[in-house]
Amino acid sequence: MTTDQYAAPPEHRSGLPERVNGRLAPEPSSVIPWGVRVGAEAAWRLIVLAAALWLLLRVVATVQLVAFAFVVALFATALLRPAVCRLERSGLHRGLGTALVIVAGFAVVTLIGWFVVWQVVANSDDVADRLQEGIHQLRSWVLRSPLHVTDQQVEQAAQSLSDAVGANAAKLATTGLQGATFVAEFLTGALLTAFSTLFLVYDGPRVWRWVLGLVPAAGRPAVAAAAPYAWRTLTAYVRGTVAVAFIDGLFIGLGLYLLDVPLAVPLAALVFLCAFVPLAGAVASGALAVLVALVTCGPVTALAVLLIVLAVQQLEGHVLQPFILGRAVRVHPLAVILSVAAGGLAAGIAGAVIAVPLVAVANTMVGQLRRAAHTESQEIRKDQV
Repeated sequence: MTTDQYAAPPEHRSGLPERVNGRLAPEPSSVIPWGVRVGAEAAWRLIVLAAALWLLLRVVATVQLVAFAFVVALFATALLRPAVCRLERSGLHRGLGTALVIVAGFAVVTLIGWFVVWQVVANSDDVADRLQEGIHQLRSWVLRSPLHVTDQQVEQAAQSLSDAVGANAAKLATTGLQGATFVAEFLTGALLTAFSTLFLVYDGPRVWRWVLGLVPAAGRPAVAAAAPYAWRTLTAYVRGTVAVAFIDGLFIGLGLYLLDVPLAVPLAALVFLCAFVPLAGAVASGALAVLVALVTCGPVTALAVLLIVLAVQQLEGHVLQPFILGRAVRVHPLAVILSVAAGGLAAGIAGAVIAVPLVAVANTMVGQLRRAAHTESQEIRKDQV
């Protein structure tokens, strides 16, 4: 038997279709079942999309401070731009209107920050005294509770806490250095946000036209038509979130004030800020308010604060969120939970803050592009008929 018997047939060597039992063999791709072929086509496209998304996230993580500052500037622009447009329609020059709105916004934020800091400084002595008294009351309550805790066990727990603080003094110093770095990064981000907000409020349409020029010409009309809907969604989200956060902070702060809990105003401001983090923010700020009430006023006041926080959160979940945000931001609660978790894992608190509005805007944009594509396909079918 020679080696020629193992060689490929002449048809295969010459590039012609291969024959099986004297008949032309089908193409290999035509033998693969239709479902497998569709799955393979979808799989490699999903792989490309996942790789592009991963690369985008890596780039954003590299310039996280700049990206977060720009997104916050977008939120501030969505809040301030309508006021500039009203002033411009009333006959005021756009530059002067932008300056007035920016200065007014900066003044409001500065006054709120100054008032909160002033409240903290003014109540620091009272808080220290009430903290010692609250700790003493809490200790007495623990000793009298059904937990059967002895005075010796309380002393041992306090000593263990003191030893842990002393043993971790070096770590606390490192944390202080990290805090200084955080302050520097915060100031840098605040400056970037301020400048970005200024230029977006003043020259937002020109910036959008430049971004639109990066879109391929074939898809440019559809993106230009969908963009106003996405911008309305972002504006509605920012306005609604500010309104909900203000109501939360007002009612919880009023409850703390009536219960004579110290630092009621700073805690109300913290509740306002934490309301921008969906789900987790309300829980964290409420827990902190209850903890402050517990260590300064005792268990009874802490229980009353807990009831107030739960009542406000129920009001937010069943009344404020559906009526203020529900109509403009149509995002399923599961999508909210997953987006907050993914944003928190990717970029910490900053990622959790911007995750939901970005998902809402993307949902609106994709929906409008899908409707535009469906309308275009129907028009093509009518022309063909």
